[in-house]
Amino acid sequence: MNYRHIYHAGHICDVVKHAIQSLVIAHLCVKEKGFAILDTHAGIGLYDLQDPRAVKTGEAEAGIKRLIEGDLASEIPDYHAVLKKMNPLWRGEGAESFRTYPGSPLISFHMLRPQDRLILCEAHPEEFETLRHAMPADPRVQIHKRDGYEALTAFLPPPEKRGFVLIDPPFESPDEFTRLAVRIRESVRRWPSGVFLIWYPVKDRPAIWRFQESLRMLELPNAFCAEFIWQEETRADFLNGSGMIVINPPWRMDEKLRVLFAFLHTALRVPQISDRVGALNAP
Repeated sequence: MNYRHIYHAGHICDVVKHAIQSLVIAHLCVKEKGFAILDTHAGIGLYDLQDPRAVKTGEAEAGIKRLIEGDLASEIPDYHAVLKKMNPLWRGEGAESFRTYPGSPLISFHMLRPQDRLILCEAHPEEFETLRHAMPADPRVQIHKRDGYEALTAFLPPPEKRGFVLIDPPFESPDEFTRLAVRIRESVRRWPSGVFLIWYPVKDRPAIWRFQESLRMLELPNAFCAEFIWQEETRADFLNGSGMIVINPPWRMDEKLRVLFAFLHTALRVPQISDRVGALNAP
C-alpha cells in the first residue's frame, strides 16, 4: 500500500504497456458493438512530470520524453493522440512543453466510444481520491475504491461480453506472482472469451518462470507472452525489462507487437537484448 507511481510515471515500462493497451483498444473499436474495460490497479490517472517526486527519479527522461522525439503519429497513432490531448501546448516536437503523462485510465477513456464502458479500481485511499478528481465526469466511467483482485470477481463477465482486463499490480508483495496466477485462473473461467493483459516487471527470472509455468498448467488455448528487454538480466534486483501476458489476443497482435518493439527500441535508444513475443505454451 506504499507504492506511488508518480515516482515512475513515463518510465520505459509505462511506454511499452500503454502502447500495447492502445493497440488492443483500437482493435476492439473496429467492430461497432460496445465493449467494457476493467482496469484493476488504476493509479491516479494523470501524472505531472514536473512534480518533485517525478523529477527526483527522472525516469520519464529516458522514457516518454525520449519517445516523443520520434514519429509516434504514424507508429502508434492512438497513443500519440491521447498524449496530445493531455498536453495541448505540445506541438509534437521536443519535450519542453510536454508536462503531463496519462496513466492507463485516461488512455482508455480518450479511446472510448459512446457505446463503451470503463471500470476503474484503486484500493489506496489517497490514490483513489486523486483518480476520482482526475477523471472526467462521464456516465461511461465507474470508479471504485476496492481491491483490484476482488474486482475481477465482482465485475466479470461484463454484460457487454466484449472487452479486456488490464491487471497491473505494483509488485510490492513477495507472493504477487502466486496471487496473480490464482486470480487469472478464476477470472478466465468466469470470462473465457475476454482479453486479459497482465503486466509484470522483468527482474527475478526464476519467479517469472514459475508464474508462466502455473499459467501453462491452465492449458489456455490462446495466450502469448511479450517481453521488452533492454538490459542484460544479470541481477534480480534491477528492472531489466517489461513483460505482458496476453490471453485471447486480438488477431495478429503478436505481429503488431514485434513491429512495435522494434520501433520502441530505436525511438527509446535502448538495446534489444532478448525480446520475446511468442506463444505462452511454447518451450
